[in-house]
Amino acid sequence: MPAASHSPSHPPLSEGPSSRPSRASEEELDPELLALPDPPKQALWATLLVLTVTALASVAMVFALRRDVAYAFASPVPRELGDLGAVVLDNAKGNELVHGKAMLAGGGAIRYERPFDSGSYRLAPVVGHPNVWVEMQVPAGAESGRFVPPQDFYGRLVPFAKSGPKHRGLEHAISDATGTVVPEGAWLLAEGERPENARWAVALVVLFSAFALWNLMTAAKLLRPVKE
Repeated sequence: MPAASHSPSHPPLSEGPSSRPSRASEEELDPELLALPDPPKQALWATLLVLTVTALASVAMVFALRRDVAYAFASPVPRELGDLGAVVLDNAKGNELVHGKAMLAGGGAIRYERPFDSGSYRLAPVVGHPNVWVEMQVPAGAESGRFVPPQDFYGRLVPFAKSGPKHRGLEHAISDATGTVVPEGAWLLAEGERPENARWAVALVVLFSAFALWNLMTAAKLLRPVKE
């Protein structure tokens, strides 16, 4: 009797990749999530508009304070100008600490105050040089008509047109109060303003820069498409 032949046994075929259920089919989307309404487009665009405007305003403030920041790093050694009534400033670079002597005219002078500052300020032209004006801080209690201005000045020399936000509007204030028109290209010497006193501008520029960067990054995140 012939022996029965045994065919070799084969292992069962393994399931191919196509036979495995996909992960996407296993994890079905929640119908409750699909039923939720899309975020309102108007609110999104309003938020983006606020973030963009705020970022641009912060950048504008950084630009407006750039000269104050530059003065904060200026040399603490004053440049000698001598008699301010005869000095020639046509080629002066400005935005620097200077020292000069002068007599101030009473005509055309104005007095004003600033928030959070004690005392008041006086701004007067130099006798013999209507293109140079000196700003002085008057101590509290000395604002009477008997105030005698000094004749020796240490301070920041800067063109009126580039004096920054702190002195903005002074030319119009002089014209409105006295009728005197400040000549084009006139200079302002802010008595007592030293480079170390301008460090507040550096702090503000850092703050506004960080604020602008945060707003722009937040706006970019809102515009980024959501990955499913």
